[in-house]
Amino acid sequence: MMTIGQLASEAGVNVETVRFYERKGLIDQPARPRGGYRRYDPQTGRRIRFIREAQELGFSLVEIRQLLALRVDPRTSCLEVKGAAEAKIGSIDEKIAALKKMRKALLEITSTCSGEGPTTECPILDALDRAATKTKGGEKDGIQER
Repeated sequence: MMTIGQLASEAGVNVETVRFYERKGLIDQPARPRGGYRRYDPQTGRRIRFIREAQELGFSLVEIRQLLALRVDPRTSCLEVKGAAEAKIGSIDEKIAALKKMRKALLEITSTCSGEGPTTECPILDALDRAATKTKGGEKDGIQER
């Protein structure tokens, strides 16, 4: 059993991350013994490392909560976990495609700019302004702006 500081150190996170995961319901907060410190078991450190690894792979906290639930539900199979991972791959592929589209558009408009002259004659700002006047209702090309 270990204190929150020891747990955080062992799991490679800071104490506030442990508290955040507790507030989000991703890890259990142990009861505080009378006049003492909460004590965490080594499994909590393993769970925190699992959460961090899943975050590194792009899973949201909601998705991680679902993965953790799948892990402990004896009625689930690897097929369900694989489905969640494949859905994440699809989401990542969509983001890559959107980023490539943004990159291409930026390359096109920056190629028109010499980098000289006043901003009132900047072809990049002009291109952005033209695109903004074409945009209606916050949508452009079916993608909601943020």
